[in-house]
Amino acid sequence: MTEGKPVVKRIGVLTGGGDCPGLNAVIRAVTKAAINLHGIEVFGIRDAFRGFVEGDGGLLRYGDVSGILTQGGTILGTSNKHNPFRYPAVRRGKKDFRDASGDVLANARRWRLDACVLIGGDGTMNIGTRLAKLGLPVVGVPKTIDNDLAGTDVTFGYDTAVACVTDAIDRIHSTAMSHHRVMVIETMGRYAGWIALKAGVAGGGDVILIPEIPYDLAKVVERVVARSRMGRRFSIVVAAEGARPKRGKMTVERVITDSHDPVRLGGVAAKLARDIEAASGLETRHIVLGHLQRGGTPTAYDRALATRFGHHAVELAAAGRFGRMVCLRGDRVASIPIARAVARLKLVPRSHPLIKTAIAVGTSFGV
Repeated sequence: MTEGKPVVKRIGVLTGGGDCPGLNAVIRAVTKAAINLHGIEVFGIRDAFRGFVEGDGGLLRYGDVSGILTQGGTILGTSNKHNPFRYPAVRRGKKDFRDASGDVLANARRWRLDACVLIGGDGTMNIGTRLAKLGLPVVGVPKTIDNDLAGTDVTFGYDTAVACVTDAIDRIHSTAMSHHRVMVIETMGRYAGWIALKAGVAGGGDVILIPEIPYDLAKVVERVVARSRMGRRFSIVVAAEGARPKRGKMTVERVITDSHDPVRLGGVAAKLARDIEAASGLETRHIVLGHLQRGGTPTAYDRALATRFGHHAVELAAAGRFGRMVCLRGDRVASIPIARAVARLKLVPRSHPLIKTAIAVGTSFGV
């Protein structure tokens, strides 16, 4: 044993934030790699930080993770409403919050955890950074279909979401052609347009609208009208949920006060459909793909990437390299400090090759 290297006998693992294809693949890889390579026990924490605060968890045996590679979702459950530093509580009959980070540390001691693998997006990683400062030995694994974590080239779940949206665009093409309609498809992505951009290019979208490029409605209308006059009697508009007009704001569906990210975007497709139809006279419909993008069987790419991430997370924990997040650099799995990984969102640059390619084949970005 290397001098100064901590002895890791038991690793805790949780999945935080929204569900995502590939979560079970990470859980499986963490459990099997820990047992096979290091003889380390793995302790599953249920429903993200709710379980960590309330003491809800149990050991994961080898058989518990067999057969879950292809399953969507997470066998541990997840939550985006249980930030231990702002934990939901009731005081004098009213909804309130409290700092429950001490409960997390107490349960980590009670469960005899020598390390914790936190699988999640920016919210989970930010919480992990704060817990690490309090002494919890953590390793992060990046997860989000939005692909907006700056610390890694790609997050698992993104490829599956893009495949889902592309399939939807393919299906919507036929009904758009049959009824000679403009169809507006709303994708997830929060403040980043990665899903809409890649799926829009793959699905042959005529207009792609992303948060990073505020659109001019007149340009969108000009594009669909021009197609109609050329005999193209349908158009496909792919809009990220965070798409916004020039000098306008993103469309907010609702605000959830007890969530790490309280703003829930949504409704831009319905608004666009109304505006396009009113300005063009062309029959326009919209569809919101919503949580379809987060469910189902992960693609082969996401299964392999999630498995690699889980294995690397175990190696970091076994080596005592805490406070780091697994990441992908090119085709190489590496790691960086968690704090640096969540310092900013990874947004689509205007110089991105996919944008240039889309413009080259005639796609409009509403500008």
